[in-house]
Amino acid sequence: MEYLTTLEMSEKWGISARRIALLCEQGRIAGVVKKGKTWLIPEEAEKPADKRRSDATAL
Repeated sequence: MEYLTTLEMSEKWGISARRIALLCEQGRIAGVVKKGKTWLIPEEAEKPADKRRSDATAL
């Protein structure tokens, strides 16, 4: 299994590396591993949905 850093994943997902680190800390990305201060994220991991946005249509 190949792993990417938060910086590499931020380029892939289009969000900041800090946001990805927070998602890792919150357990919202499956399969992450922490090596020292670095989060390692499986290359095939899915980007979590943004809880700040609602899929429901507003009236």
